[in-house]
Amino acid sequence: MKKFSIGPYSIEHPVMLAPMAGVTDRPFRQLCKKLGASYAVSEMLSCDLSLLKTAKTQYRMNHDGEPGPIAVQIAGSDPEQLAEAAIFNVENGAQIIDINMGCPQKKVAKKQCGSALLAYPALIEKILRTVVEAVNVPVTLKTRLGVDDDNKNITSIAQIAEQAGIKALFIHGRTKTQKYQGDASYDLIAEVKQSINIPVIANGDIETPQKALKVLEKTQCDGIMIGRAAQGNPWIFQQIKTFLETGRIIDRPKDEEILTVMSRHIANLHDFYGPDRGYRMARKHIKWFLANTELNHMARQLMQINNAEEQMKFINLHLIKQVA
Repeated sequence: MKKFSIGPYSIEHPVMLAPMAGVTDRPFRQLCKKLGASYAVSEMLSCDLSLLKTAKTQYRMNHDGEPGPIAVQIAGSDPEQLAEAAIFNVENGAQIIDINMGCPQKKVAKKQCGSALLAYPALIEKILRTVVEAVNVPVTLKTRLGVDDDNKNITSIAQIAEQAGIKALFIHGRTKTQKYQGDASYDLIAEVKQSINIPVIANGDIETPQKALKVLEKTQCDGIMIGRAAQGNPWIFQQIKTFLETGRIIDRPKDEEILTVMSRHIANLHDFYGPDRGYRMARKHIKWFLANTELNHMARQLMQINNAEEQMKFINLHLIKQVA
């Protein structure tokens, strides 16, 4: 497997965690990095610095104890605001700034942010140049194939990005209008890889080691990003890495290991968010982890618990003891 770098930061292998709003908080990034992800990016932060004091933003800006490089994703449509946000986050510990032009969600797109920006190449160029010039750390770009099937302009956007000084390009193989529907396409990502000289990382529908190899072979990309397939299965990074290196398929973890890792992760969420918010944040992770075990039928009982202490007690007494 080839290694590559984002600015001065060497990426040891190509299997990376994709940023996902509401999922890739500090505890989940820590877990995925511990279990094999070579790189992870924070949840999306608004460039509106007036939101800094909100609880959500404070949690998203917390990188305490997280192994580097610390990559922070920012979103917005105003070049100067984005530059100010980049500067602020570098002062807060960001070692890499990632600009979001990939989010397809309506509440983001209606503000002309995320993937909605793909309709405005001149604005994209202004944003990228302004942010790159504002900070002395690498700036990367996360984006999509285009706005819709009739406007797949990722190749020209990639060239704009390279010329603006972007150090790596992360491409989700769908358009804005597709959101997460249909199958991801990799043909244009392969075309982009041949047209620029900065690292290109493919994203979208990479759910198995075999699919990861297929995407890397097809696109010749430097890396791949795993998103939804890591939910409840943070072992996927090591599974893919091992398959790429040796062709060997690692057995899925046994229920005991899944539940032990889940328990530690839930405890980390409780500690990070505090018990009142922590048990609610933990619920989706519990569902994802249990879906891969023989105890999936007990998820409903756990969802009815409204207390962090009782949530942990149920996991340790009624789940882990059953498989130990």
